[in-house]
Amino acid sequence: MAVLIENLSYTYPDGRNAIHNINAHFEKGKKTAVVGLNGSGKSTLLYHLNGTISPQTGRVSILGEDVSKKSLNSIRKKSGFLFDYPDHQLFLTSVYEDIGFGLKNLGMDRGEIEAAVNRILKKLNIEHLKDYSPYQLSLGQKKICAIAGVLVMEPEIIVCDEPFSGLDSKVKSAFKAILDDFSKEGKTIIFSTHDQDFCYEWADNVYVMNEGEMIAGGDAVSVFNNTEVLQKAGIVMPKLARLFGHKNPAPRSVEDALHLLL
Repeated sequence: MAVLIENLSYTYPDGRNAIHNINAHFEKGKKTAVVGLNGSGKSTLLYHLNGTISPQTGRVSILGEDVSKKSLNSIRKKSGFLFDYPDHQLFLTSVYEDIGFGLKNLGMDRGEIEAAVNRILKKLNIEHLKDYSPYQLSLGQKKICAIAGVLVMEPEIIVCDEPFSGLDSKVKSAFKAILDDFSKEGKTIIFSTHDQDFCYEWADNVYVMNEGEMIAGGDAVSVFNNTEVLQKAGIVMPKLARLFGHKNPAPRSVEDALHLLL
């Protein structure tokens, strides 16, 4: 089990109840999506998964360790977080410094940091961006540089809040390939999204949130073919589920659907 959540609730300082009595588990090595309308509690839930927010009521366990103020350093080595807006993560004078920031905070020596940063720059094919200021980059470049800063820490889990929002198709494909490589290493991806078609094709499991509550969870095909749950959450059924959800096995991509038709 990568993440276990038990009876988790959180109320913001203004009195707004963001999430209520959440119970969920995220399987190790799987890609799990959290879906729901804006304001349903997705981001608040995800912020608990690397200690950005500490539990008020209930429990969050990351690879067997409970999230608390005392465990933050350990938790953040295990679980990296990618914010929706990369400007929240890129704030130093160069991409190179930003990527090495987390390692520097861990107390690694300069040589180790340089080797690790150069490795991830090469792996993600962004060596040409290392001396740029983050503010000189496009949104897609910023997102890839932000995830470089997460991956360089070598976490077992990556939590992504709307990782593909605002990206054009080319950058989205490149970003997806980076996450696919991470997944193929047997590591865990947890992400929120409003792109139900992409979610249906890519996610292994899906949780559905509505008004701060978790109302359903399971494998992607089962969840996205549950019309009652989708209607309650205000989510549109993915096109492939609408067309082929009755098939067994149901095609999960356009390519699979074409093979079924031809």
